[in-house]
Amino acid sequence: MHYIVFDLEFNQDFSSSHSFSKEKKQCPFEIIQIGAVKLDQYFNTITTFNRYVKPTLYSVVKPYITDLTGITTEQLLSEKPFPQVFNDYVDFIGKEDSVLCVWGMADIKELFRNVEFHKLDKQCLSESFINLQPYVSAHFGFSKAKQVGLQSAVEALQISMPYPFHSALHDAYYTAEILKKIQNPEIQPKRYDPHYVAIRPVRPKKNIDFEKLLQQFEKMYDRELSKEEQDMIILAYKMGKTHQFLK
Repeated sequence: MHYIVFDLEFNQDFSSSHSFSKEKKQCPFEIIQIGAVKLDQYFNTITTFNRYVKPTLYSVVKPYITDLTGITTEQLLSEKPFPQVFNDYVDFIGKEDSVLCVWGMADIKELFRNVEFHKLDKQCLSESFINLQPYVSAHFGFSKAKQVGLQSAVEALQISMPYPFHSALHDAYYTAEILKKIQNPEIQPKRYDPHYVAIRPVRPKKNIDFEKLLQQFEKMYDRELSKEEQDMIILAYKMGKTHQFLK
């Protein structure tokens, strides 16, 4: 069995999301780089994969993507489109049983979404996966809901950093090094279902008892509030609920 630790870089364009075509709505994040590290069953590195992808949906790499990743529009013009790169990636994964390993769920979600968008065979991908991010949180005694950034995890685990972050291959390398560092029997693969949609429970709507709120203020200040003061307190509460003043 092999562990395929991978990372992706995406291009996107939300500047005109109100007029997105049906195609762009189906694939809002277009993969422009796939980086991966293959580990054997003993977590030894076997080989790596690093390919850039010529975009077909968003022909221009957004400036902030270039600033983050260093990937430019000109750089991708000579690359192969996603279907060809994906076929090469499948060859890299090989025919042995494998577990896909990621840092956060975004990469595995967008990989399957890009595969479906291009009408490729997703059966070529293992549905067995490990999301390492919550396990690192647990390793440091945090709640699994507390997400730790990749670089923060690398630094905390005292893993050497020979490469810059925000390259798909480099981030896959660091994720693989994290797996080697924290691997234990409790880290078990799960099955990924690309069509699973979590059902959020409907919570009953709660209304504020403004009368009691105002009574509490009057108790605190030991006097009756004027109508203007009452209106200001209620307005301040409603403005605070918008979260627009959070730092």
